[in-house]
Amino acid sequence: MPVDNPERQEHYITTCNVDIPNEITPIMAEKILFVDDEQQVLDGMKRQLRKRFSLQTALSGEVALQILKEEGPFSVIVSDMRMPGMDGVQLLSQVKEAYPDITRLMLTGNSDQDTAMEAVNKGQIFRFLTKPCSTATLITSLALAQRQHRLVTAERELLDQTLKGAVTVLSELLCLANPTAFSSSRRIKNVVVDLAEKLGRRFVWKFEIAALISQIGCISLPSSVLRKRQDGMELDEDERLMFFNHPKVGASLLENIPRIEEIVEMISLQFSSLEELNSMEDLDDEVKIGAQLLKIAGDYDLLLNQGESHRDAVKHLKEQKDLYDPEILPLLKKVKTKDEESVVTRIAVKDVTVGMIAEEDIVAKNGAMLTPKGQQITWAVLQGLRNFARKDGVKEPVTVRLKSS
Repeated sequence: MPVDNPERQEHYITTCNVDIPNEITPIMAEKILFVDDEQQVLDGMKRQLRKRFSLQTALSGEVALQILKEEGPFSVIVSDMRMPGMDGVQLLSQVKEAYPDITRLMLTGNSDQDTAMEAVNKGQIFRFLTKPCSTATLITSLALAQRQHRLVTAERELLDQTLKGAVTVLSELLCLANPTAFSSSRRIKNVVVDLAEKLGRRFVWKFEIAALISQIGCISLPSSVLRKRQDGMELDEDERLMFFNHPKVGASLLENIPRIEEIVEMISLQFSSLEELNSMEDLDDEVKIGAQLLKIAGDYDLLLNQGESHRDAVKHLKEQKDLYDPEILPLLKKVKTKDEESVVTRIAVKDVTVGMIAEEDIVAKNGAMLTPKGQQITWAVLQGLRNFARKDGVKEPVTVRLKSS
């Protein structure tokens, strides 16, 4: 409830000295945004809290959203419930969607249970504080909110960086073990990330990881089946069943890894058409987008591998409208292709460097496939090529694509 005179301001926050346990000590560098439609209330907040917290204020929900956009990041937002125009529930609901890592608190003089329930359900409120709120309670709640923000961001960074690093290593090891099966993973990843960024998706790292390990189920397939598929040859019935079952195999291999359930489901559904995904009523939107990104990127990569140009591949996919999301498919036209600012050359293995792309299969003198067409040369792949060249020999020169200077 708004404070309509200076005398009532004293009842908004009651002042007292407070000692906070070390484990929830406030962090000045983590900014907090207070939102209330009464300037004297915000002034009172600043006086009471400025020595403990880095504080900014906003007189309305609309102004708060603008500050979050232009002056973020913020760790915590505290909003009054009753404000003209956009109220606290509406504001914190929008903050939850746009900035899910920000910890959200509601401060209101309305102790109605239904109001509290609506705020918690729509805005996923961390704390619901009623007026009058003592300084001790408020400071402790803000310090706990900052700690909650640190826990959330630390977990996300762990998943984003550590998990992605581990998956990248796994992807490279699998590529060395079975080049035919896993050579497309990195190319698919590049397209998926490009599309996800163009869509403005929040957690691009999820789609990136899904792409990197999307082909892990191929470890169960004979190399001959994969080669036939990549070369555009017709698969017999048994081969088709084996190939189109590999996402389920991959999901089974990955399902015991904690905290990547959405990624596993994306991989499992990567061959599903848009119509099939839409028929799954309980399917999470993030999973649906991820599955479609994998399907579009995978089908696009296959067409390129079979010799189609970027333009023809995009046109081919557009002709099958029922299979692909109409929001995603047009963005494929703007995806960076390997032909942009690149040249093809034939060089010795000793001159191959990280970042080049095999334009043709790189084969050992004994006929073994070392690096399939289209695979990007990573540090691990390069070490394998050089070691094989020294021991058993490689058919040289090799044909690679590299960025033009």
